[in-house]
Parts: sequence; structure tokens; C-alpha cells
Amino acid sequence: MIQNLSTETRNQHTMNLDDMNTGDFLKVMNQEDHKVPQAVQKEINSIEKAVHLVVDSFQSGGRLIYIGAGTSGRLGILDAVECPPTFGTSFEKVQGLIAGGERAIMKAVEGAEDDSRLAAEDLRELCLNKNDTVVGLAASGRTPYVKGGLAYAKETGAHSVAVSCNKEAEISQYADVAIEVMVGPEVITGSTRLKSGSAQKLVVNMISTGAMVGIGKVYGNLMVDVQLTNEKLVERAKNIIALATGVPYETAEIYLKLSGSKPKVAIVMIEKECSKEEAEVSLETANGFVRHAIN
Repeated sequence: MIQNLSTETRNQHTMNLDDMNTGDFLKVMNQEDHKVPQAVQKEINSIEKAVHLVVDSFQSGGRLIYIGAGTSGRLGILDAVECPPTFGTSFEKVQGLIAGGERAIMKAVEGAEDDSRLAAEDLRELCLNKNDTVVGLAASGRTPYVKGGLAYAKETGAHSVAVSCNKEAEISQYADVAIEVMVGPEVITGSTRLKSGSAQKLVVNMISTGAMVGIGKVYGNLMVDVQLTNEKLVERAKNIIALATGVPYETAEIYLKLSGSKPKVAIVMIEKECSKEEAEVSLETANGFVRHAIN
């Protein structure tokens, strides 16, 4: 029953929300938000398992696919679309599906999340296979669209992860790894775009970032595979090269051009004092890890 879910119970600290002045309300909301990272911390072990599954998928040529409805679906899509510019991945490598399709990103599609067959159809269109990892996002932990998608992932042999904000969530039963972040009652009862949404955003950040680190997309804490799609990112790439190698900005700029606009290649060229072609071979031998390529 929905009334038994922690995400649907009333928050005792906000019972008089409509009678509070704005300052007091914001303080209470901020206090509630402080509980989110603490709740996420308790699920680190499960999040680590999820990261390992995604790394395994990437190393096998597979993909990370988020599925969800409403806020949860939009958060998955948000994380997916940020991966190509940040980590230089293809748009196919990390994808997000939302109940109701692309139009549901901007406007709710009523009833779409209640059909457990839709996610299977969406995943079938993506040619889901055993090398992929499906991460189902549902604050309530009971969304039929997500349950259906995770069940289909099991059928295909794909890895599966369930992310919810309730204990013993229904979707957890359909997943290889269950992440249940207990953030407690929302400031506004049942409004899971608040603490639950924040928790899910933190979790997907950790899953995708951890997996990208695990396949060599980061050197130190630098995004060395950043795509140079605008002026800001070109300047960031030059700065990354300078920070990684200690060379002056002007030298970093030269090597960025020599590398074919690939910061990772430029760094290896500088550190090993080698050609672009030699740097590329070193990186390929090191499976894309800059640290291994230069040592």
C-alpha cells in the first residue's frame, strides 16, 4: 500500500508548512536536505557493486541504460546526456529511457508509468543484450514501467540495478544489485522530486562517474577525454594538459593541436616525449589509462 511507503508518510517537521514564514520554511527544507548524503552514504557498498557491473559492461562493449518515470526518468536522461561531453563517450554508451518517450521529458504522459510492458518494448528497440547494464530508478520502488524493464533485463541476461528510496522495494526483487536510499518523508508529502530526487541524482552521479574512472576516462581528477565542442571546453582541455604535465599554457595549447585535439594523447606525448602515433599506441596498450601509458 502506498501509504506504507516512507516516501509517502507525513514529515513531522513540516506539519505547519503553510503557516511558516519563508525564512523558517527554507531553513527546515535545508535541514531535511542535509539528510540526503547521509542516507546515500549508507548504501555505498551497494553502489560500489553497481559500479563494478557497469565497468564490466563497458569492458565487454556494452552500455549503461537508465530507465524510469517522471523525475526519476529525467534524472537518468540528465546523467546520460552529460557523459559524452565529459568523458568523450558515444551517445549510445550511456542512455536514458523515460516512460512515455521523449515527450515525457518536458510534459508528463499520464498512465505511461503504469504499463509494465512499455519498458521491455523500449529496451527491445535498443537491442538490449547480455553485455548491458540496466539501472532502474523509482523513488517509490514500485513503478510498473521500471519493474517491467528490470524483469526484461533479467530475461536477456543483462546486469540489473534497482535504485529506490524505500526499504524492501518491489523493484529490488528484479535486480542483481538493490540500492535503497532511505531519505525519509519529504518536506511536502509524497513530492519525491525533492529529497528522493536529490538522492537519485547523487547515486547516478556516483555510478556513471565511478564507471568512467574504472575504464580510464580520468587521470588523477582530470577529465582527460573531454570533448572539445565549444570554446569553454577547448580552454578547459588546455588547462587540463597544463595541470597534468606542469607545462605552461602556451605549450599545452601547442600539444593539444599536435594531438588532434585529444587531451589524453597530448599528456602522454608530453610525459613520454613521443609522437602522436606513439602516444596512441601507448594508450591502446594501457587500455586507455593515462597513468599506465606513461609509466
